[in-house]
Amino acid sequence: MLCSTCRLRPPVTDDGRCLLCAGPAGAAPAPMPPAPAFFAPQQYLRSPEGLAKAVVVLLAVVAAADLLAVAAGLNSRRVIAAGLENDFATYDEAEATLADNLYGTAGVLQSLVSLATAVVFIIWFRRVRLNAEVFDPSMQPMRPGWAVGAWFVPIANLVLPRRIAGGIWTASAQTNTDGSWRTVPATVMNLWWGFWVVSLIASQYATRQSWKAEQPQEILDTTALVMGSDVLDIVAAVFAVLFVRKLTQMQGERAALGTYPLSTPGVPGRGDWGRAH
Repeated sequence: MLCSTCRLRPPVTDDGRCLLCAGPAGAAPAPMPPAPAFFAPQQYLRSPEGLAKAVVVLLAVVAAADLLAVAAGLNSRRVIAAGLENDFATYDEAEATLADNLYGTAGVLQSLVSLATAVVFIIWFRRVRLNAEVFDPSMQPMRPGWAVGAWFVPIANLVLPRRIAGGIWTASAQTNTDGSWRTVPATVMNLWWGFWVVSLIASQYATRQSWKAEQPQEILDTTALVMGSDVLDIVAAVFAVLFVRKLTQMQGERAALGTYPLSTPGVPGRGDWGRAH
């Protein structure tokens, strides 16, 4: 029979413990030290830099796809306008088919690239929102899950993501270690959001008009509307790049300070900011 505690030595006490485990004069063993404090997962910072780079690259591809669509639209308008000038007496059917195929291909490319960009952007947006929860949760108007869900609520998705972005921006801007308030102008963020909403509405309107267009002149007019929405999307993509880069930079500067929030005693920064996940 062995000690009920260590299972190494013979027992010497009534409760089956050995001399060492029982302690002096059979005293109870010293209590175990308390377990270290547990930091919940939301208390860890994770770098958004890798995601930000991916978003910037995809936004550049979006702008390139939009430019291609504008060029294809101009070509289609040229072909249709040339036919209208002589009442389609010398209309080149092969050229018209090629122009239509190019225009359709550009539209498919836009859709695919936009979808990929939206997925990666939302992942980045969630990452910076979780970091903002560590920086200063009091500045966040909505729970972290809304960083994803807000984009999928009809009508409200024209307002809610901007509201969430404002809280992220404010928390990420606070780098004054004495607790005083630091304000970083949100011009880039406002321009990105404004152009994105306008381009989205313009695109929806132009698409619906193009579905109804049947006559050559109607097709000319709706093609111009679609091209206009593409130009707005290019501008929105440019400001989105500036917004992503600026907010990512701000979070890097904020994470380097190492206490959360700055205005009150905090805990040391945890997580790996130097490596993108």
